[in-house]
Amino acid sequence: MWKYCLVLFCLLSSPVLADEADIAAVIPKVVHQHILPGYERLAATTATLADVVPASCGRDPEAVKEAYNKAFDAWMMVSHLRFGPSEEKDRAFALAFWPDTRGFTPKTLASLLRDDDPVIHDAEKFRTVSIAARGFYPMEFLLYDDAFTGNSAANRCALLTVMAKDMAENAAAILKDWQGGYAELMIKADNDTYREPEEAVRQLYTALTTGLQFTAQTRLGRPMGSFSKPRPSRAEAWRSGRSQRHVLLSLEANRQLASLLSSEDADVDQGFDRAIRIVEGIDDPSFAGVATAQGRIRLEALQGAITFTNDLLAEYLAPRLGITAGFNALDGD
Repeated sequence: MWKYCLVLFCLLSSPVLADEADIAAVIPKVVHQHILPGYERLAATTATLADVVPASCGRDPEAVKEAYNKAFDAWMMVSHLRFGPSEEKDRAFALAFWPDTRGFTPKTLASLLRDDDPVIHDAEKFRTVSIAARGFYPMEFLLYDDAFTGNSAANRCALLTVMAKDMAENAAAILKDWQGGYAELMIKADNDTYREPEEAVRQLYTALTTGLQFTAQTRLGRPMGSFSKPRPSRAEAWRSGRSQRHVLLSLEANRQLASLLSSEDADVDQGFDRAIRIVEGIDDPSFAGVATAQGRIRLEALQGAITFTNDLLAEYLAPRLGITAGFNALDGD
């Protein structure tokens, strides 16, 4: 613990740089080095997935899974950017509806396949179905859950095909809106969306801290459950063994964002480095080990390291960005 306190003391002793020019200068760096490349990668990988599925479904399932996992990786690198074009028309939810606390996804998928619903054969009509049947998480059921992999090959492949096309269209629409005007709105910050640079930076800081909170409280908290009742089957993407990978990718994405917001100050990386070392040292892809005392202790240590990192950002980075101590990332004020 004394090491944490020493790091925090060093960070708090650094000068505050909440100068308007400095704040404005970080926005184009974040947009051009973090946001746009991330959405370009998502658009490219989902487009590939949309091509691979109809060509390989039923003949080469491993090729479909490979394309799926690359696209899912790309989503994880932008999943914390829940504002602007990703929120338009619920695009982010259509790509990634999780957690599904009431089990709507398997129920909706089962209904579509059982009834041979016409929407699974029509990409345009598929856009009208529940978000519980759209995006990466329902696709995981179709690719990795035994309850669905044994379904009629024709119907299952038809559903996978429209699902992949829907994902590619959503990713492309998000990128198009960023490239077509939203990036400029954020960089200029003299408009109705962002009236000043401080508002744009506050939006980015909110994305950063809520991304870390989601990882600590939901990606880790859900499978941890309670000591007497762990819930490994509530882990994110456990069927495909991606739970641990999602934590790692989200931390890496948020570390890049934090580094850019802090003008690449090495001190900001210290909390992230510790959390990333912990998750890299865990050999538990689906977090099934949380059901054991040792496995739970590992996740508790990781959760604590992520929470500590967020605390460092609040105490150190926020003042540098002109964000007051009373700011709440969960409600934006």
